Amino acid sequence: MNPYQTFQQHLLAELDAIRSAGLYKQERILVSPQSVHLRLNSGQEVLNFCANNYLGLSDRPELIEAARQAMTGRGYGMSSVRFICGTQDLHKDLEAAIARFFGTEDTILYAACFDANGGVFEPLLDERDAIISDALNHASIIDGVRLCKAVRYRYANADMDDLEKQLQVAQAQRFRLIVTDGVFSMDGNVAPLNRIYALAQQYNAMVMVDESHSAGVVGQTGRGVTEQFDLRGKIEILTGTLGKAFGGAIGGFTTGKKEIIDLLRQRSRPYLFSNSLPPAVVGAGIYTFQYLEKSSELTNRLHENTAYFVERMKQAGFDIKPTQSAICAVMLYDAKLSQEMAAQLLEEGIYVTGFFYPVVPKDQARIRVQLSAAHEKAQLDRCIEAFIKVGKTLKIIQ
Repeated sequence: MNPYQTFQQHLLAELDAIRSAGLYKQERILVSPQSVHLRLNSGQEVLNFCANNYLGLSDRPELIEAARQAMTGRGYGMSSVRFICGTQDLHKDLEAAIARFFGTEDTILYAACFDANGGVFEPLLDERDAIISDALNHASIIDGVRLCKAVRYRYANADMDDLEKQLQVAQAQRFRLIVTDGVFSMDGNVAPLNRIYALAQQYNAMVMVDESHSAGVVGQTGRGVTEQFDLRGKIEILTGTLGKAFGGAIGGFTTGKKEIIDLLRQRSRPYLFSNSLPPAVVGAGIYTFQYLEKSSELTNRLHENTAYFVERMKQAGFDIKPTQSAICAVMLYDAKLSQEMAAQLLEEGIYVTGFFYPVVPKDQARIRVQLSAAHEKAQLDRCIEAFIKVGKTLKIIQ
């Protein structure tokens, strides 16, 4: 038996164990654009309630045209990193547009927000410093913290008493950085940024917020948690993505204090050693931010859709996590049940996904419903009716 055959047997056993536990993830194949209406390779037509397409921009014709024009005028790809020959005027225009949107001083673009979070800590902090991280922060933040030599502290999700305790201990370090998701993607709750900021001021700490699931979604005009808590321009570091509310393609960013951004351009490894974003993505991003600067119509519609859906689901008897975002977590607790419910909902023409360990804690399985400004009321009603039908069949509700 050769070396790989031995390892292969180990892998097959691991995969069998995942299947036996009901935790194996199947990828459904789409043969249509990302939209409210999806067509699967099976030929089935379904309503989509599990995309991060919060503002419904992923298949917007004007955005696609902006991408086409950028590709026509600036080419397909950059074939370079930014500091060699990979910076076009479009990149600078998008960075400026993002800074205007969030009320910050400067912006740096990355291939994804995973890279933004992975590349932010190590250039700025070292073993003399402290990072105080929310326990439910995204995996990209966790991985980014691991790459940094700073002392690590963790506080219970949105627990300000615990955060204060960690800040007290972290007074032993030189600089302190509190880091939190703006919206926690599996629960839908918003970080209490006003209280985090107050503690940061009290204990001489900086703050970083990942706005990936909150930008375009929360705040009166969709400018995220800093708008919601009247803290625009006061938070040192924001990270985010173009891959959710802002068109749903690829691309991430860090925006904030200009000196921080300047140092990241010099030392952030994912920025220095990854190709520049392609012109089509950048051109579409510019269109998106220009559109959102002029109008909050899509954000308003998203807020209305979310409020309606959540209230109706609660009335039907479902266990819904408290949410202030466009994420509605329908709690089922059992992993296999979440898989079965998602499968039966698909048969009813509703595309949702069951989430279970290790994506969420053990015994906290759920269906995560994500609302969009593109959903019409009739489509929301159809989804709710399907949930009620399947919920009664599986004895989740009466």
